[in-house]
Amino acid sequence: MRFLIVMLAYLGAMGLARADTLAVDTGRGVRAWTTTELLSRPDARDIRVPGDVSYHATRTYRAVPMKALLPGVPADAHLQFTARDGFAAEIPASLIIDGHGAHAWLAVEPDGAAWPPLGAGKPSAGPFYLVWIDPDKGPVGPEQWPYQIATIKVLPDPAKRFPAMRPDPRLGADAAPVRGFAVFQRHCMTCHTLNGQGDAKLGPDLNIPHSPTEYLRADMFRTLVRNPQNLRRWPQSKMPGFDTHVLSDRDLDDLEAYLKHMAGRKVQP
Repeated sequence: MRFLIVMLAYLGAMGLARADTLAVDTGRGVRAWTTTELLSRPDARDIRVPGDVSYHATRTYRAVPMKALLPGVPADAHLQFTARDGFAAEIPASLIIDGHGAHAWLAVEPDGAAWPPLGAGKPSAGPFYLVWIDPDKGPVGPEQWPYQIATIKVLPDPAKRFPAMRPDPRLGADAAPVRGFAVFQRHCMTCHTLNGQGDAKLGPDLNIPHSPTEYLRADMFRTLVRNPQNLRRWPQSKMPGFDTHVLSDRDLDDLEAYLKHMAGRKVQP
C-alpha cells in the first residue's frame, strides 16, 4: 500500500510538472490557459504550415486562431510575446487581428506528444508557438514567430514605454531615422535594448557604450545584418540573418540612419 501511495504521488507530481499554462493579459485581467483547455476549444483545428521558420520544413500543428484569444483588443495595440528564455517579440495587434491575408495561429504542443527538438541539445518550440499561414501577405518577419511562449501582454506603444529610444521629436515623420525607429521596433527590439531601455534579454544594447555604426564600416554593418556569420563565426550566435525578403534595402538604410542618429543621443542607464 505504501508503494502504491508513493507511486500515485510521483505520477501526480509528474502530471503537475507537465501542466503547461499560457498567461494572456489583455489589459482587463489575466486569463491563464492550460494546454488541455486550448486543445479542447471548439475553434482548435489541425493546420499545415509550409516553410515553418523555426523547423525549416512543412509542419502540421493543432492550433487555435490567435485573434480568438484577444477579445476586445484594439488593432492599434501592441502585443508582447515573452518566451521562457527571455526573448520578447513585439507584434502590432493589427498584424494578428487584420493581417491582410496573413493568419496567426497559436500552435499548442499536446501533453505526451512533444514536438521535435529545434536542434541538438535543444528543446522543442513548445508548449506554445505563434505560427503563420501566408506570412508574406503581412508581411511577417522571422522574429514574429515566437516559440516557447510563456506570456502574452497588451502593452502601450514602445515609443511611449521607452522614451530614450525615440529619435529627436523635431524630425519629420518621413525622416530616415524616424522610419528606422519603426524598423528597429519590428526587427531589433525583440533581442536588443537601446540606451538601456527595452524588455529584451538576449542581445547587447545597440547604443551603450557604442552603436555598431560607430565601430563598423557601412559595408560591415550591412554584412552583420544580412548574414552575421559572414562577419563573425560564432556557433552559439542566435542572431538570424535578414535577407531582402524580410528587410528591404531601404529599410536597412533607414535602420542604419536611426542607429547613427541615436549614437548622438546616448542616455546612460
